[in-house]
Amino acid sequence: MKVIGFSEQEGPWFTPSPESYSLHRKPADLHNLAPGTHPPFLTFNGDVKTDVNKIEEFLEETLTPEKYPKLAARHRESNTAGIDIFSKFSAYIKNTKQQNNAALERGLTKALRKLDDYLNTPLPEEIDTNIRGDEKGSQRKFLDGDELTLADCNLLPKLHVVKIVAKKYRNYDIPAEMTGLWRYLKNAYARDEFTNTCAADSEIELAYADVARRLSRS
Repeated sequence: MKVIGFSEQEGPWFTPSPESYSLHRKPADLHNLAPGTHPPFLTFNGDVKTDVNKIEEFLEETLTPEKYPKLAARHRESNTAGIDIFSKFSAYIKNTKQQNNAALERGLTKALRKLDDYLNTPLPEEIDTNIRGDEKGSQRKFLDGDELTLADCNLLPKLHVVKIVAKKYRNYDIPAEMTGLWRYLKNAYARDEFTNTCAADSEIELAYADVARRLSRS
């Protein structure tokens, strides 16, 4: 089994965005095994897997829950929460026309708010165990509960990039009223497995220096 595409800073459990590889040289194996694709990818017995979710599912099945904790989310909605945030962010940060900026910013905010709503909505088991009637909102740490899952490994690095890059190049802050989202980030930053695999803010900003476009009125 061979996994290619994770730098020392990024680690195996948190999936970086494709743009984060712009400063890294592609391995020679990439051209031979999976031409035209971006890391990460996995090879096993001659079979090449390039889809992140398929790689994660394969590792789950191969390592087996008896050996290692199962990282799959229990709730299907957790896997799709925040799924459109990065595409909205990419359109926003790559835009060059001043007249389109406000609409694209609203699109990003709307996608973030949708994630915030999900994080503040109790999961079924939270409702079942909620004794106090005045506790209507969720206080869970992550997407699918109080433990990290593959859904978090996919979303958190992208959300971190959005926070850093949008502030640097568009002076955009994730709204403070998005309490669920900020709770989510706070809990992620409290975990060594996340902070130790995050690139430095300056590296992320540098990686996006050529991606973020200057706004013009023309």
